[in-house]
Amino acid sequence: MDIAREEVKRLYGNRLRLRVCGLCLIDGKLLMVRHRGIGPTDTFWCPPGGGPQFGETAYEALIREFHEETGLDIEVGELQFVNEFMQDPLHAMELFFDVRIIGGQLRQGFDPEMAADHQIITEVRLLTFDEIKRYPESEVHRMFQQCRSMEDVFHLKGYLKQ
Repeated sequence: MDIAREEVKRLYGNRLRLRVCGLCLIDGKLLMVRHRGIGPTDTFWCPPGGGPQFGETAYEALIREFHEETGLDIEVGELQFVNEFMQDPLHAMELFFDVRIIGGQLRQGFDPEMAADHQIITEVRLLTFDEIKRYPESEVHRMFQQCRSMEDVFHLKGYLKQ
């Protein structure tokens, strides 16, 4: 097992986590973060987000996580849908919100829980829907399996069934 997978398992594995995630559309492209250490090919693209800390609201956590991962400052909008992410050893309840950029500068961010030489964020990029769909299903968040267009992403509602 490589170091990234070991770190992911150590920090997030074998327990239920809450995650907050932001759907940020810019010029028809969705802001996505590429992680290593997750999935069978060591590439996993998903919208920016992460786990709230004790005493932190979901909105506060999403603002912090978005800034850490992308360098951007956001305003959190409506809750869009809930996804239950289950990919051994990970299990998370994910709350997806619309977000709007209000400042900052786009950059590849970091995960402060991980050492500098063990970071799992490998890229932050705006992707078209076609670019997202070109990746194998195992390399992108499963919400895209339920969508045929970028518009569909922003019409997902309720609890996404497995």
